[in-house]
Amino acid sequence: MNPYAPKAGDFTPVARQPGLITNPRPSQSYWQDAWLRLKQNKRALLSLYLIVALVLMTLVGPWLWQQDPAYQDLDLISQPPAYGETALVVADPGIWAGVSVDPPTLITVDSNATSSLAATAQIQTVGSASTQYVRLRWEPVAGAGFYLVYRNDHAPESSEDLGLPLGQTLTAAEVSFEDRLQLRAQDYWYTVLASNGLQEAPGFTTVRIPVQRSITESQAQDRKLHANAGDTVTLRSHPFGTDSLGRDLLARIIEGSQVSLFIGIVAPFLWVLLGTVYGGISGYFGGTIDAAMMRVTDFLIALPFLLFMILFRIGFGIGPGESGIVPMLLALVLLRWEDTARLVRGQVLQIREEAFVQAARLLGAQPLYLIFRHMIPNTIGPLLVNLTFSIPMAIFTEAFLSFIGMGVAPPTPSWGSMSNEGLKSMLSSPHELLFPAIFISLTVLTFNLLGDGLRDALDSRMRSRE
Repeated sequence: MNPYAPKAGDFTPVARQPGLITNPRPSQSYWQDAWLRLKQNKRALLSLYLIVALVLMTLVGPWLWQQDPAYQDLDLISQPPAYGETALVVADPGIWAGVSVDPPTLITVDSNATSSLAATAQIQTVGSASTQYVRLRWEPVAGAGFYLVYRNDHAPESSEDLGLPLGQTLTAAEVSFEDRLQLRAQDYWYTVLASNGLQEAPGFTTVRIPVQRSITESQAQDRKLHANAGDTVTLRSHPFGTDSLGRDLLARIIEGSQVSLFIGIVAPFLWVLLGTVYGGISGYFGGTIDAAMMRVTDFLIALPFLLFMILFRIGFGIGPGESGIVPMLLALVLLRWEDTARLVRGQVLQIREEAFVQAARLLGAQPLYLIFRHMIPNTIGPLLVNLTFSIPMAIFTEAFLSFIGMGVAPPTPSWGSMSNEGLKSMLSSPHELLFPAIFISLTVLTFNLLGDGLRDALDSRMRSRE
């Protein structure tokens, strides 16, 4: 039987019809496909960009925002956010001798003397009223023994609403008073009451005085502002305001991010690494070794973290008011790796029965080579997800420990310790608590959203098919 020999005319090629045959999706690796699916998750992608911005703020922020986080400006205590405010340069206040009358008005001590005491008249300022000082003088009142001075941030409605008592003069001859108590650039209402030692005058006079922001000549020199008394200068901006010691809050948040993110990233990386090695060895050998190693993890899970944090601080000799960064890092690493070990153990128990592992074992591969070359690399997806969920937990733990005084202690800033300081003045200066709390919440939220996106993107069962 002769074999069939095809000829050129036996087959006619079919003409390609547009739209009938579609080009298949180009071949992609596992990580390329995961990146494409991660980019489709808008929340996870936005979270990734925010995390990159936080890291850049931590690394580059000190060079971009060159304000000393430890510099204290006592004239800017607990100031709200300010952007390029101007200030008047005034002479250094020195000691003010005040204004006295001569001879002093005689004191009449009588139970009915208040009927003869009149309201203080002609209250006026001496010089310009600034945030450095406000100097008042008034006309003497006949029969007065001394004068009481009050300050309010609104117009008093009655004698019970005069505001903050600043002090009193020693004698009736003193008809002046100097106020330097935490002045701000705003309007104040000053009230001066005459008293004879038994009762105060029934009437009172209030004067409204606008206070201008100012700095002294010596302060201008310290800030390298070449200006003399009477000049107007532009002060440094404080986008987040200042704290209770006059320190720039943005500079302290940037420096605090170095501590918070260091602990929040280094500690999870170390405990994930420890848990990966421990869980990989336990899952590969199985049997009695696996049971014994898992009982160790059960024991460590039952240990109270806060108690061991206290013991670590005592062991390192860290007393009250001192920062315990190293004990906190050690406690996190030694007491948080059990979940990662359980996760890796479960993955390795499945992977060790795969055909490629059996083939490598038949070729003579040693156990450590199989664990670190074949098994653990195949658990990298779940490990990344576990790491992204561990980072916000570590950040929140550091913030909590610093908040209760067990972590980072002042003056070293961290977001947790700054929140603790801001809580004390929450009602009067809410920005001191608001901004550190925002950064803690934003960082925890972004890492959680990124973890959700990575969990979906690295799941091979969710690979899109076209």
